Amino acid sequence: MSHPIEDYGLIGDCETAALVGKNGSIDWLCWPRFDSDACFAALLGVKDNGYWSIAPAENVKHTSRRYRGRTLILETRFEDESGSVVVIDFMPPRGNTSELVRLVVGERGTVAMRMEIAIRFGYGALVPWVNHTDDGALRAIAGPDMVVLRTPVSLRAHDFTTTAEFTVAEGDSVPFVLSYGPSHRPPPPPISPRAALAATERFWQDWADRCTIEGEWAEDIIRSLVTLKALTYAPTGGIVAAATTSLPERIGGERNWDYRYCWLRDATLALLALMNAGFYDEAQAWRDWLLRAVAGSPDQLQIMYGLGGERRLVEWEADWLAGYAASTPVRVGNAAYKQRQLDVYGEVMDALFHARTGGLSGDESGWALQRALLEHLEGIWTEPGEGIWEVRGERQSFTYARAMAWVAFDRAVKSIEKLGLDGPLAHWRRTRDEIHADICAKGFDSKRGAFVQAYGSPALDASLLLLPQLGFLPANDPRVRSTVAAIERDLLRDGFVLRYDTAHAVDGLPPGEGAFLACSFWLADAYVLDGRHHDARTLFQRLLGVRNDLGLMAEEYDVGAKRLVGNFPQAFSHVGLVNTALNLKQAGAPARQRAKRE
Repeated sequence: MSHPIEDYGLIGDCETAALVGKNGSIDWLCWPRFDSDACFAALLGVKDNGYWSIAPAENVKHTSRRYRGRTLILETRFEDESGSVVVIDFMPPRGNTSELVRLVVGERGTVAMRMEIAIRFGYGALVPWVNHTDDGALRAIAGPDMVVLRTPVSLRAHDFTTTAEFTVAEGDSVPFVLSYGPSHRPPPPPISPRAALAATERFWQDWADRCTIEGEWAEDIIRSLVTLKALTYAPTGGIVAAATTSLPERIGGERNWDYRYCWLRDATLALLALMNAGFYDEAQAWRDWLLRAVAGSPDQLQIMYGLGGERRLVEWEADWLAGYAASTPVRVGNAAYKQRQLDVYGEVMDALFHARTGGLSGDESGWALQRALLEHLEGIWTEPGEGIWEVRGERQSFTYARAMAWVAFDRAVKSIEKLGLDGPLAHWRRTRDEIHADICAKGFDSKRGAFVQAYGSPALDASLLLLPQLGFLPANDPRVRSTVAAIERDLLRDGFVLRYDTAHAVDGLPPGEGAFLACSFWLADAYVLDGRHHDARTLFQRLLGVRNDLGLMAEEYDVGAKRLVGNFPQAFSHVGLVNTALNLKQAGAPARQRAKRE
């Protein structure tokens, strides 16, 4: 398979999501949750690993696509010699069942169409048993999973694939509805495709209308926020990092990770993006998910959790999948959940501080948990860890991790000073100052003129672009400016920022990955805070230019091949877009919200 990542669009029902190619093929869908086994996995293998294609049977002359307004309803227009059709793809907001609806609408002339569907449960490994229900629907079952396909078109089976050939004339509308249900239950009942389309459009438009952002970049912002909403697991409020697993950070490489989980590192930036755009319900749901996920013994705090706060995210390899563009292994689960990353303590404290100052309600019990986290952090902040980028190698004293330990105590001090919460103010101030002095003494390399990735290492790290945004030092501090200059000199590739130089990484993997889009947004934020507004706008416009035609971004960008790489779409990238746009529009918010030192 291996169509470019940017060829895909996203549809979803706020509990799972599907990727739809420009060619009309759905090559990725996990049911019933984002982190469930895929029933269409051709994205990471071949067609026999599962796909669902609807497209003209003859050669297509032209293809275009768009989202309908501010929704997640995808419209793909195909034109051939005989006419044009639009395939409308969407997933209605989840009710008792989950559906994927495809409507083929004739626009001009008469077009011969072909439908092919190969359902493969278990990440493309399991061929289901297929039969018909009492009402004539096609039912596929394997183990606990069942999907049911309903359409008025005549279907036929061949070589473990179901196909249909039909024609669509101007004004015709031919529906296909695929429903999921557990195999031990009766088949999901039929739905009205047209009524489902109207309800889905109303759902997304009503949600988008709550956005308070207007003016320049407003549509870019709302598209990223719609994407963020689509990556939110509605029952719990958890936001998954991406809808996919194992899309490579370098084509043909081994840096292929499962991102269908919720990372604490995303907490504050996601919270601010939602609140500043007016989406307080989603911000509160994310805050509440965070409190539930981290509840428990402070020494068991993890860097990531499952959609409901699950803690065991055991990693294994689906060795029957060839990998996207032969990039193996294909991983399910993420072993990094066992890592020690001290920065997550600061992330939790920062997020909950901004939740309170931003007006979110109902978290009084969270302060006791925060105090317990601080008591534990006080005893371990000098210990090494794996760091924000989950380096799979020896533990180090990462500078950013120490800076986030400083953030933890800084936000605790501010919670007392500004919000009237109780705690040992003088003691926390001393601890905060001790960590600050330690970082300035050991995390800054005077020879390089920059804060470095880890104590004793000469390597740079783009996470340190966040130092002024965190309020650790002002943006005009000579040490911050020289760090930004060093990153510009050594980590910029054709105007985009690498996380770090993988050629000198200690994770035991071959070097090489794309430029990290979130870090590129952070450089623009650093420019804003230092008054370099022209540089910030130039970089921001460059970043807007790497989105696909639907406004979607992956985790990284391969500057040589000029294509997106990494899992897709990536929440962290879209959060970065929203926050940087707001920083440029509002003279430094939300970056100044975090950076405020008094």
